[in-house]
Amino acid sequence: VQLVESGGGLVQPGGSRRLSCAASGFTFSSYAMSWYRQAPGKERELVAGISSTGRTTNYADSVKGRFTISRDNAENTVYLQMSSLKPEDTAVYYCRGVMRETIYWGKGTLVTVSS
Repeated sequence: VQLVESGGGLVQPGGSRRLSCAASGFTFSSYAMSWYRQAPGKERELVAGISSTGRTTNYADSVKGRFTISRDNAENTVYLQMSSLKPEDTAVYYCRGVMRETIYWGKGTLVTVSS
């Protein structure tokens, strides 16, 4: 089982970035997927979630209207499109898959928002 995040890097404030999470080793289309983030010195927090079919999404208040989660079940990939980025969005972003009691995590990708 693998969840591999990519797309992190240095972004200027106000900029955009798209994160990807490629899944393998499990039935991706059966899992609800989500993105979490952890900033230095802070606890890991939920950023956005999407149901297994992609019909339902939810967002943290801090990213509503700026971030969009989506998934492609044919490509076993979940995305996080981030726009209007702020310095406080700087964090390691993690991908998570959940089905009943089974939870998988990726290793994370670092997003730094700075001028």
